[in-house]
Order: sequence, then C-alpha cells, then structure tokens
Amino acid sequence: MKHVKITAIRKVEHTDLMARYERPITHACSVCEGQTWISLDGKCPAGLCPEAWKSMREFVTTLAQGGGNFYDGWMQNPHSAMISCNDGFRPVSFLIETIEE
Repeated sequence: MKHVKITAIRKVEHTDLMARYERPITHACSVCEGQTWISLDGKCPAGLCPEAWKSMREFVTTLAQGGGNFYDGWMQNPHSAMISCNDGFRPVSFLIETIEE
C-alpha cells in the first residue's frame, strides 16, 4: 500500500454562525494550518482528529490502494484530494496525497 500524507491547508472560523447557533465549548479544534500526518496502510494516523478522519477515510483508503482520479479529474494531481472536516463552525481543509514510500 502507498503512504498518504494529510496536510491541514486552511482552518476557518465562522464566528457569526458560532455566535448564533453554537453552545459555548471549552475545547475546540486543535488542528493548525500546516500540520501534517502520514497514513500507513490506509489507517488513521495518531493525533488526527477522529471526526476529520471520518470525512476523509474513504479517500485515504482509495489513495493507499493506488486509486485516485476522483470525480473524473477534479484535482490537478489525480493521486490527491482536498477534503474538509465536518465541523460547520470551524472547518479545516485537508490536502491528502500519496507520497513515495
């Protein structure tokens, strides 16, 4: 299987939505832009947010197995994908891409 690099590219906070709909929480997302993880054998890397993993798991697994070209050429690099986590208040966009082992 191929190794898959996961990079946090952008993190956004929708403060207007947070103020309107979110109940205040003590711990929010701790992911930082530029942070990276390596998925081995298509598995969730240690330290990656479990909820973010749910959003990207199928893409990572496909890339690890040598697949790609999602949505008929959506990405410039066919062995990559740009996936966002499912936090509607503080979404993080992740670039996932196969790397040389």
